[in-house]
Amino acid sequence: MSASVEVSTPAFGRPAVSIFSSMALSAEAAPFTPGGGDCSQLDSLSDTEKQFSRCAAKLRALRADSNQLREELNQLFDQLLSENYNRSCELPITIRPEEVCILLKHTSGLVPLNQEHLVVKFCQLVHHLLNQLKVIMDEQTLDVLVNYTANALKQCSTWTHSDVLLALSTVVYGNGSQCHQLVSDLLSEDGVILQYSSPSQPNIELRHVALTCMANICLRIPGQPPLDDHYRSVCFRLFLKTLQSPKPPNTDDLFYCMVIQAALKGLQFCLSGGKWKFGAGEELGSVLAALKRLMFQGAPGLSVDWPEVIYPAPLSQYEGLSPPKPAESPKTVESSTEADKTGKASGKKKRKSKGKGKKTKSEESRVDDREEEDKEGVPEVYRRGGDGSRADGETLPKPSALFLYPSWKMNSSESEFSDLEGNAQSKLRVYQCRVRQLALHCMLAVVKAVEKRTLYGYWSSFIPDSPTGRPPSLTLLTIILKDPSAKVRLCALQVLSAILDGSRQFLAAAEDTASPRTSYTPFSFMLAAAIRELHRGLSLALLAETSSQTLTQVIKCLAFLVANAPYHRLRPGLLSMLWKQIRPYVRHRDVTVRGSVLRLYGAIVTAQAPLPEVQLLLQQPENLGGGSISSSVALQDPALSWRHRNGAPSPARTPAASSQQNSCTHSPHLPHTPREEENASPWLLKLCVSLVTQPREDQSDSEGAGGAAALEPSPVRLEALQVLSHLVRGYFPLAQSSLFEVGQVSIRCLGETDPSIQLHSAKLLEEFGAGIIQQYRAENSVPESLKVPVNQVVVFWSEVLSGPLNAALQNEQHPTLQASACDTLASILPQAFAQLPDKTQLMCITVLLGLTYTENYLVKTAAVRALGVYILFPCLREDVMFVADTANIILAALDDRCTNVRAKAAWSLGNLTDTLIINMQNVGVDFQEELSDMLLLKMLQAATRAAADRDKVKCNAVRALGNLLHFLRHSQITRPVFQCPLEDAVRALVKTVQSEAAMKVRWNACYALGNAFRNSSLPLETAPWSQDAFSALCHVVTSCENFKVRIKSAAALAVPAQRSCYGDTMRFSCVWRSLATALENSEDAVDFLEYRYSASLRHTLSEALLHLLSLSELQDMAELSASLAGEEGRGIKEHLIKYFKEDEGEGKTGEDGEEKNSGEESRHPQQRLGRLQQTLARLTSLKAEEEGGEEEKKAVVHFLEDLLKICEEF
Repeated sequence: MSASVEVSTPAFGRPAVSIFSSMALSAEAAPFTPGGGDCSQLDSLSDTEKQFSRCAAKLRALRADSNQLREELNQLFDQLLSENYNRSCELPITIRPEEVCILLKHTSGLVPLNQEHLVVKFCQLVHHLLNQLKVIMDEQTLDVLVNYTANALKQCSTWTHSDVLLALSTVVYGNGSQCHQLVSDLLSEDGVILQYSSPSQPNIELRHVALTCMANICLRIPGQPPLDDHYRSVCFRLFLKTLQSPKPPNTDDLFYCMVIQAALKGLQFCLSGGKWKFGAGEELGSVLAALKRLMFQGAPGLSVDWPEVIYPAPLSQYEGLSPPKPAESPKTVESSTEADKTGKASGKKKRKSKGKGKKTKSEESRVDDREEEDKEGVPEVYRRGGDGSRADGETLPKPSALFLYPSWKMNSSESEFSDLEGNAQSKLRVYQCRVRQLALHCMLAVVKAVEKRTLYGYWSSFIPDSPTGRPPSLTLLTIILKDPSAKVRLCALQVLSAILDGSRQFLAAAEDTASPRTSYTPFSFMLAAAIRELHRGLSLALLAETSSQTLTQVIKCLAFLVANAPYHRLRPGLLSMLWKQIRPYVRHRDVTVRGSVLRLYGAIVTAQAPLPEVQLLLQQPENLGGGSISSSVALQDPALSWRHRNGAPSPARTPAASSQQNSCTHSPHLPHTPREEENASPWLLKLCVSLVTQPREDQSDSEGAGGAAALEPSPVRLEALQVLSHLVRGYFPLAQSSLFEVGQVSIRCLGETDPSIQLHSAKLLEEFGAGIIQQYRAENSVPESLKVPVNQVVVFWSEVLSGPLNAALQNEQHPTLQASACDTLASILPQAFAQLPDKTQLMCITVLLGLTYTENYLVKTAAVRALGVYILFPCLREDVMFVADTANIILAALDDRCTNVRAKAAWSLGNLTDTLIINMQNVGVDFQEELSDMLLLKMLQAATRAAADRDKVKCNAVRALGNLLHFLRHSQITRPVFQCPLEDAVRALVKTVQSEAAMKVRWNACYALGNAFRNSSLPLETAPWSQDAFSALCHVVTSCENFKVRIKSAAALAVPAQRSCYGDTMRFSCVWRSLATALENSEDAVDFLEYRYSASLRHTLSEALLHLLSLSELQDMAELSASLAGEEGRGIKEHLIKYFKEDEGEGKTGEDGEEKNSGEESRHPQQRLGRLQQTLARLTSLKAEEEGGEEEKKAVVHFLEDLLKICEEF
């Protein structure tokens, strides 16, 4: 094996781990295939292993002082190098890695460095064995070979370094972090690798091997530490410098492509598996500029002045296009492609066409490999709807339409990977294709490594805006639509998908519902234009793509776009067009395409649901759901059936039929589906139900269905069930007419053996139950005529609960299914549950109680949560025995070692204590007396312990504490056994209020203290913990950055109904000053997002101040009069005037109803004035014992009178 053969391969080291199977050191290296298979050539295998054993034995027997050492080593090396040990062949190779390591370690001591020919052969042997046998070395072998090759680089002549570096690159593949000294020596300023990999290195072969070695050093195998950041930065800069450097003169194009491939691989290894650490600004811009240029490497017809750096900009940065060249023949264009080092070529190629140019002819794409290679080297751009040719003198009156049309559509063959050795031009195109592919892989690594908000500034360089009269920019869509290689197009779609994924926050600014201003184009309009252009380009790719794998990625990319675009801020029409375009692909032969189409439908029905445009699409009759788009993009007759065919197999088509329709659709001569009734279920719902339940009549799918009718493959059925769930969640009013149909589908799927199908059907039932519950919530105000009648809901759940759901609840082999079945039980409408038969109710309760004892945390979490839902049911919450049983289950779950179980247990405990408060208000003392004191004590102690747990447990534990402190009776509070737990509970709330916990936990703790203050039996005036509680609330109401915490604390301070609860004058004055200060600072927000709560905060603080005034006594007048006088008093008066001017409900917006429980009893302005009048009358009637107190009282009364007079005027 010669050195030139070894280094001429474009790929790198041995795939030690399966995830890197595509990174072989040579073109001959193939993915690892485990041995042990059935082999018909056992004799040949035996000969190979015997040859290795004989040679290995002879090598191990040799000694360094042997007289014939050189000749014997030469002979043995030649014999070992002549064997093929590649594990990809049909013969299983059983040579153990230990034997190879022992052989190489021993041989390294036999080959002196002064025998350079032997050194070269030994290095070739190291590469040959490690690469083909996929040997993972032990540490000792690694150290020996690293030291040997490093010394060879230092002592041997330069002509040997190519083979030495090749062996070293194989040894260090994925082991760079373990070779500290080697890396330090090789990557130092005067290191050998840095010298050989420099762009100034004249030996291109040596440069390629050095870059490959450096890339393998940077590679990180999963589970190993990464390379040191310093050396990674050194490699990164060199790789980038290589990509930016021009091709040296008189350099073979193939070798230069190999150098670029090595640099791209290295850059990808540097970026993979971590965040961007190579600086911002120009560093990132330089990488993006280099990658963008290489994405179009070898693309014919381009003559572009590429920028060296891409800068963040909101507008597209158009590359400078050179003037168009006259048309050339295909041969001339190919010559131009070969001569241009960066893929700059121009010219247009004519072709003959049969039928319309926009149609794919799969038969023609399989003609002759050599002819297809010539075709795909030069993508053509032609008119849509024309004869497929292009005039020589055609200019760019419509640049975008011409530029974006898929020019590879007639040249979709992948023949560039076959029979290339005899055609240098075809081989060059293959290498250039690999460069483009690696550049996109590298771009994908950049997208994953760089923060989203940093990448937003570079969107305009890779995503087009709307078509204009300007020359079209080169973007990812250009590759998706024009690159002749399906693999390159696939990579570009993956990059675009990664860019779109998680971009919802950025795209949320897009809007084009209003006409843009003529003076300038708003950024929101530019974003909207980019979204529309993405829709247009991906729709063209959808129509033109013939590779099933790439087509799947097109649809997935559309799903990412739909999931992140704000369609409620865009002009309608985008989703309607897409809806019609993707409908025929539900019938595609490839199962992955069908599954991705359903996933896209799911994204559409979840996008800002309910969306009016989608609602109209769902309401269209079936024969309009796939209506024609235009003559140029319509795929089928709008009324074609999506299920049935006339018996003709779909793959077999005549050329005429192929010229009229896309290969993924069915024949236009098929019978139409009958028109559905106006009030029928949505077409999409019927489609998904049919895909799940009905057998496929077309059994020509790639999954191998044949003979008897069979259901759709499992991935398609799973996606259909998920679309049903999304549809029910987002558009329940349209789906509710199919209540029993969906129930039958779920029951049928629950009875199947596939646990995935069972799981998704249980989730579908849960979504349907949740939709019914939402209809009956009081805040939704759904008219009775639009609700699903309770009697139908009862029948629905009776059928479900009498079916296979019980088996799913008891399926211990699949705990996820059990957990989902528990969630399904929790989604029963309370009114319907009450009307179920007693035995059915008892079954649900018994099963849930039993599942809380399981060891699986998923099942236990779901069962505890379901009990937390049931405890709020009106038909169950007054049952003391059920309440007690549920409480004991929850108390046991609060001690579980799993955090998720404890979190759901705390949530359920909060619901249970809510039930206690409801029963106390509705049933009265009787319920309180029936509930065991010891059970209450256990709940109080358990909630106190949970309040010291993690935040996800603590937020509901403090809620339960507030309810329990509110529920306790005077007889229980005075019992000694309750004294210490009660104090511990209050101090746990105080500690939580003062802590640095999550804000939700703190405002729940504030609300819990206010809830406890409602219990008139609590000794707030004498208890030692009372002062701590008021101090904590006074502190957070003035100092907490979160306004919702301030609102809750202010509401809690306004809860006590008697003056004595506030303690002495000093505590009362402290509360008043805190509220007054908080009101004065109510607009001082550190976080801008808190401003939305400022109105609600001022409203609550005003209520609290008026509440204190209504309870104040003469001893408080001194503090009140001092506060109400001067500047502070004027500020308080202004806020109180605004409070009295508010309409009913004003000041409560933005809180989702959370602050409406702040203790306010009169929200109407007239009622507020009435309370003010009552407060004024009460204070006026107070008689001071001392003359000084009377003056202070008069000051307060005068303040209120003035306030009342102002308020009465308006």
